[in-house]
Amino acid sequence: MQENNVEKLNVNQDLNLDFPIPTFEEWKDQVVKDLKGVPYEKKLITKTYEGIDLNPIYVKQDLEGIEYLENTPGFISYVRGGTASGYVSNGWNIAQSYSYADAEEFNNAIINDLKRGQNAVYMKFDSATDLGLDSDYAAPDKVGDKGLSISAIQSFKRALKDYNFAKNPLYIETGFSSLSILFLLNGLLEENKIDKKLLKGSLEADPISYIAVNGELPVSFNSIIDEQKTVTEWCFNNLPNVKTLAVNGKDYHNAGANAVHELAFAVSSAVEIINNLLEKGLTINQIANQFKFNYGVGTFYFMEVAKLRAHKIIWTKILNEFGYTGEIEHNLHAETSKYFETVFDPYVNMLRTTTEAFSAVIGGVNSLTTNPFDNSIGLPNDFSRRIARNTQLILDEESNLSRIIDPAGGSFYVEKLTDQVAKEAWKLFQEIENNGGMLKSLQNGFVQNQIQKVVDERKKNLAKRKDVLVGTNMYVNPKEEILKGNKINKEEFFKKRSEYLQKYRTSGNNEKHSNIINKLNDLLKENSKEIVEVGTKAVLEGATIGEITKVLRSSAGEKIAVEKIPQSRLSQIFEDLRNKSISISKNIGEKPKVFLMNMGSVKQHKGRADFSRGFFEVASFDVVYPNGFENAESAVNALKESNSKAAVICSTDDTYPVLVPQIMEKIKSENLNVKVVLAGYPKEQIEEHKKNGIHDFIYLGCDVLQVLDKMLNEYKN
Repeated sequence: MQENNVEKLNVNQDLNLDFPIPTFEEWKDQVVKDLKGVPYEKKLITKTYEGIDLNPIYVKQDLEGIEYLENTPGFISYVRGGTASGYVSNGWNIAQSYSYADAEEFNNAIINDLKRGQNAVYMKFDSATDLGLDSDYAAPDKVGDKGLSISAIQSFKRALKDYNFAKNPLYIETGFSSLSILFLLNGLLEENKIDKKLLKGSLEADPISYIAVNGELPVSFNSIIDEQKTVTEWCFNNLPNVKTLAVNGKDYHNAGANAVHELAFAVSSAVEIINNLLEKGLTINQIANQFKFNYGVGTFYFMEVAKLRAHKIIWTKILNEFGYTGEIEHNLHAETSKYFETVFDPYVNMLRTTTEAFSAVIGGVNSLTTNPFDNSIGLPNDFSRRIARNTQLILDEESNLSRIIDPAGGSFYVEKLTDQVAKEAWKLFQEIENNGGMLKSLQNGFVQNQIQKVVDERKKNLAKRKDVLVGTNMYVNPKEEILKGNKINKEEFFKKRSEYLQKYRTSGNNEKHSNIINKLNDLLKENSKEIVEVGTKAVLEGATIGEITKVLRSSAGEKIAVEKIPQSRLSQIFEDLRNKSISISKNIGEKPKVFLMNMGSVKQHKGRADFSRGFFEVASFDVVYPNGFENAESAVNALKESNSKAAVICSTDDTYPVLVPQIMEKIKSENLNVKVVLAGYPKEQIEEHKKNGIHDFIYLGCDVLQVLDKMLNEYKN
């Protein structure tokens, strides 16, 4: 057999000679040719809500001028991680959050979950507790609305029964002040003789984000800074592993802010707190590592990675400017986005949560909360909590993300994006500082306006399906069974809490209790450092949070009011549309119906018929999808038999000039009260079709929300 005359590969062969590497300019020239006249910038440059343009490809030259590239993990800018070994020596904490109002229910959930892979707990309170009000003195809608209802140490002890403080970090979110909760925590530790140095986690308060979300601070900002000073100073000396100063960037994220906004607002808030605490006499060494930044992580994977990495660059720079020379602890917590959660097709939330959690870990967080997929529907159950928890366990133990050190480091794309996010956030941070700081920027509406611009753009893009929420504005499941979440009976719970507290107040030593409260009041007037010890003694003797708060804020000054930044979900605009359709269905006894007038062969109508079906299913229409019709008469007869009040003509632009007049004339002759929509948007024919009676047009890029809402209104009328 004759051998083929083929040159064999050998170790000395240089493939670069046969396959030369093109330069970026050569690659771009070829791409421009292949685009055949379509502008390169329009087709291949991706716009983002952050105002950062994304290139289709990144090369080494994109990294020129980036200062931190030579940094190693655990050093200088810390962009590559807070420690040299990353997660290898110390993984992130799986810190799940709970919205249960009842202490026993909360305790049952956390003890169950801690036995199944979770290693930390995030404790949050209801609005009444955040305000320092006892349940029976608060408005009923503020009791148990978003978390634990705690009014005294007994409830606090029930919530944390059998908790292993030495093993499992505990993160406690307290609204705008944590002083009264510190009394409870310290009382619990002392009563159980727990070594305070073993406790890890946070006792965190963020008065600025509280103002932003709620629209007001019920007391003066200065008085809250006094309370934060007391908590920070005491914990610095007594609870060295507990962070006290929170910055909730997640609250801006969950209002629709972009990544640059969230980062800039977070560091601006931190600087505001630092400046105020320095004025109160604390040092930067006492303050610097007391901060814990809580970020939301959304569905834009690489942008979220870049945001978390950029935070470390900016925060390091800020602390250096304040003269801090010690080792910087970047305490980063992330929570999967509530803004991108959906109520319909909620199981898709599992996929969203997975990518969000992945980006948080790659970004280098210290702790992470993955929200249950039914988080926006009601209280989670064992199944949804398990799925949320296991998402992190799989990333850790199966994807082995805890065995790597800064996997994003060196990526041309991620490093460039990190640098761009950091620069844009720094620019906005400086703008806020020039505007008087974060608090002033909330008061004059600067922050609200920044967020609203992005929210408006997000809604516009969602309405036109430029952005897609699977199962909500596209790829809707018409056979979906609506998931009914568990909800608390607020009226019954309020009654239960009120009755309990009334009995609790009469069960103790009233004289002893009164003496301690009076002593606490005297110490406050003297600005004594003994306040935590006396406050602890007061709660151990039976004082309630409401009684403590009344003493703490007897002369708290004037409250602050700003325009509220509402927490919302992007999908709500389409969920409102869907609920409107469901309401109509209940009134008329069936779903709103739309009939597809598929004209001609399958090739002629199928593309637009499939598009139309998906379009109307977004609003829960019952879509009648027949085979193709040969003529207008047969199509209208079938429409008449269907009893539909809406129809869509599906065919090609070339056939519409003949078909549309025939169909519309036949509909009029049959005296049918039907709104007819045309699939497509043939620009030269639009006016003529309108004259013939076409109600609307559906096509790629049209305002889906507006068209469907108009159709539902017609159906309703």
